[in-house]
Amino acid sequence: MESTKRLALAQLISSVGDGAYYVGSALYFTLIVGLSPAQVGLGLTVGWAVGSVAGVALGHVADRRGPKGTAVFLGLGTAASVTAFLFVGSAVAFVIAACVYACFQCGLGAARQALLAGLIDPAERTTFRARLQAMSNAGIAIGAALGGVALALGTREAFLTVFVLDALAFAAAALVLRKVPSVPPVPVKTGEPSVAVLRDRPYALLALLNMVMLLYMPLFSLVLPLWISTRTAAPGWLVSAMLVLNTASVVVFQVRVARGVTGLRSASRYARYAGLLLFFSCLIFSFSAMSSSAWTAALVLLAGAALQVVGEMAQAAGSWEIGFGLAPEGKQGQYQGLFGAGTAVARMLGPVLLTGLILMGGALGWVVLGGLFLLAGTLTTPAVRWAERTRSLRRELEDGGAAAHAEELDREVVVGQLAARP
Repeated sequence: MESTKRLALAQLISSVGDGAYYVGSALYFTLIVGLSPAQVGLGLTVGWAVGSVAGVALGHVADRRGPKGTAVFLGLGTAASVTAFLFVGSAVAFVIAACVYACFQCGLGAARQALLAGLIDPAERTTFRARLQAMSNAGIAIGAALGGVALALGTREAFLTVFVLDALAFAAAALVLRKVPSVPPVPVKTGEPSVAVLRDRPYALLALLNMVMLLYMPLFSLVLPLWISTRTAAPGWLVSAMLVLNTASVVVFQVRVARGVTGLRSASRYARYAGLLLFFSCLIFSFSAMSSSAWTAALVLLAGAALQVVGEMAQAAGSWEIGFGLAPEGKQGQYQGLFGAGTAVARMLGPVLLTGLILMGGALGWVVLGGLFLLAGTLTTPAVRWAERTRSLRRELEDGGAAAHAEELDREVVVGQLAARP
């Protein structure tokens, strides 16, 4: 019980720092440092691309060295990398700092998930992960409010305070993780590939489908604000109302939604539900441009946002069960590193893909995006079955190999006994 409280506290503390960083970082680099939006976008794209690859390697380190010590080290490294942003003065320095930050962040996520898998009973992992998600959203909301103060002040010192807050939050979270029990490292077996997840095609497919589903992430931060301001008659403040609705819903209902996921079959069903809900939410968002009434457009957008957040919670619950349930024990770090790369890729490609698709394609763009969600959610079920079949076959082969080895040993014993007779 004490370890779960510390894991949740560490998640809350680091999320406060993340919330402040998300709100103020882009404006700091453009208004204070003097980088162009294109340079900031390029730096973040390169950073998350590098981080998504590094997350798998650092997750493997967590498996071999122990997830607790690795998570503490990567948490402190994240704090240091955030501090490095304070000294960025050029585009090149920003790209380098963004790469280091993304590597530590992705690796930290994989190590934390491996630590969770080692400390929490498998039957409780999805529900506990839902609690962490609720804590994360609450922390981000608190941090965003603090970051909003920096935006209101608009001074260099106010923005720098945001980065210092983020760094201190990650350092404090790392110190909290030091108090949780250790999970023993698992050595590589003889003849086993060092990074086995790269050969697990069913799991790689599921990670890809999860990445497609995570394309909803840039909707509230970028796509919907631009859509509302350029294509609808709805008031601009509606973006804040939709974000509050999303955050509050996750904080209040995510754990309840996750309780319905009790295994891979129910997780697959939730993925299908999520794809369907996200598809209809996209259709409703497209309808918001068809009314000249501000109130009508606002009601349509709020209805779409309500469906979207239910789909988001269903997708999250299903993906946690799939990500944990199909990862072999002793390899949770590298497997969570690959599965978690979907978040980095969504942050990297989502803004570019979705702004072009929605703002240029209009209503048709929303339909295409919804179709992607629907397709990914539908394909998750056969992909999970494929993964289950491969694991069942692997167990049969391993059991057969063990039985054959035992028979060989028995034969050697018998031969030895016969040879020893006078």
